[in-house]
Amino acid sequence: MKILLAEDEREMSAALTAILSHSGYEVDAVYDGIAAVEKAQADTYDCMVFDIMMPKLDGIDALKKLRSSGDVTPVIMLTAKAEVDDRITGLDAGADDYLTKPFAMGELLARIRSMTRRTSSFTPTKLSVGAVALDVEEQELSCKNSIRLANRETKLMKFFMLNAGKALPTDVIFTHVWKDETDVDETIVWMYVSYLREKLDSINADIQIKGDKGEDFLLTEK
Repeated sequence: MKILLAEDEREMSAALTAILSHSGYEVDAVYDGIAAVEKAQADTYDCMVFDIMMPKLDGIDALKKLRSSGDVTPVIMLTAKAEVDDRITGLDAGADDYLTKPFAMGELLARIRSMTRRTSSFTPTKLSVGAVALDVEEQELSCKNSIRLANRETKLMKFFMLNAGKALPTDVIFTHVWKDETDVDETIVWMYVSYLREKLDSINADIQIKGDKGEDFLLTEK
């Protein structure tokens, strides 16, 4: 499970990174708001933890940029302020939870566990990239015409559309889409990418999935 940590206090960042890593999370640490936005737009995360007071771009504005681009990754805001207005501003910007410094590390870990368990509740049921739309509940992919998808195809297409424009390694795709299956391996990713390519062609889609077997895959407009 991968976390983006944006905290400008280096000692605090190092301590949080060490504890999160020890708890089994993979952590990418950045130290300002602009770096947080750039990292989030280039990679995929299960949860993001943003300090509100950061240089170059504060956590609120960084979150607004990501939410406006369609990023729905769960975000926990960290703040040294206890004022209600500060909490409201963060939540209104798209934060899913917040913690006021100083906080117990156990509480942050519990909040992250809760967020990642409920990830599906943070994602929309209707997605679009280019002229292509995906209705997750109906498992329907449409453009100039429409086609029904199998359950796993829907999950894979949803993951691609939530991360459009990002290079997604095969192992990352496998972990997110097939995390509840123990009788398959990463070769199944290529098989389902092939299925989706055929279905995108069948609806005359203006988007495509680039990449070869065992490599990174990228959903992009043609």
